[in-house]
Amino acid sequence: MICGLHGLEMNEDELAFFKEVQPWGFILFARNVDTPEQLMKLTASLRAAVGRDDAPILVDQEGGRVQRLRPPHWEKYPPAAAVGNLYKQDNNKGRRAAWLLSRLLAFDLLAMGITVDCLPVLDVPSPDGHDCIGDRAYGATQEQVATLGRSVCEGIMAGGVMPVIKHIPGHGRANVDSHFKLPVVEESFETLAATDFKPFLELKHIPMAMTAHVIYSALDPNNPATTSKLVMDQIIRGHLGYDGLIMCDDITMNALSGDLTERTNSIFAAGCDIVLHCTGEMEEMKEVAAATPMLSGKAEQRAKVALVGIGETDGMKEADCRAEFADLMGQLLLAEAGQADADPTNYGPTSGQNGKIA
Repeated sequence: MICGLHGLEMNEDELAFFKEVQPWGFILFARNVDTPEQLMKLTASLRAAVGRDDAPILVDQEGGRVQRLRPPHWEKYPPAAAVGNLYKQDNNKGRRAAWLLSRLLAFDLLAMGITVDCLPVLDVPSPDGHDCIGDRAYGATQEQVATLGRSVCEGIMAGGVMPVIKHIPGHGRANVDSHFKLPVVEESFETLAATDFKPFLELKHIPMAMTAHVIYSALDPNNPATTSKLVMDQIIRGHLGYDGLIMCDDITMNALSGDLTERTNSIFAAGCDIVLHCTGEMEEMKEVAAATPMLSGKAEQRAKVALVGIGETDGMKEADCRAEFADLMGQLLLAEAGQADADPTNYGPTSGQNGKIA
């Protein structure tokens, strides 16, 4: 399992629990982040708790509204849609901007001991879909989403951080937010295969993926992908040919039904390799842990493969990366504004004291 925690440091109960249960990894949220010094201490203490220097620590750091490391200590990054807008103006610049954005995220994260970023969002948004995806998407077509998603994966891996493609096999048509309700998508398999599923097919080599809490009624009218053995076997592992490590989206989201024991059992019965629990609520974590098996077999093999390459970087200089990204995004703003006084620093580095990059 992957666990969250409550605050800026582990409390005694969390430390004892993590030592006993030995979660595969951890996930952090804004509630766990204050300063670089605090965050580095936290990530080191989590690994010490389980006695594994390679224990993965995850975060959702996309840019835009989904960003856990924030100013003033970290840069404010644009949402995926901004990179998508640049791509529509100039394909090469858009791909480069997507690569640079994720490379910058890797600079930020690896320095803090965070080794997995839950991006890119490969969902293709539908015009009538819920805004829970919205500007987190890289474009409105499967081709653009797949192309920029590939660049994002390549950029973050070049920085020694591993990506997680989400939300497999596609959340873009969901008409409600799965944090609160269960979305039901009624399109045919043929339509889904030609659109929503395509980016995941194109990036099936990426070693980690996160599921969608979405029912595809043409495939399994009773269960969302996360708990559907049919979707897991026939679509994700079958049609898409995905053989990487599959983690569920947060098990506490209201799209799922049943108590946490029932949810955990259903998630593993469907074929997920890892259960993700995000809230940090101790009693919830204990219930999930009690129903969660130890990693073994194919799941354990996939987990080992998922960690290969962490910490290995391309040697790019951070200042060069930031300057190039700021220039590209500044060009976008100028083009959108149609004027010479647009401020490229909107999407560029955030200045700290003495003009240094914060």
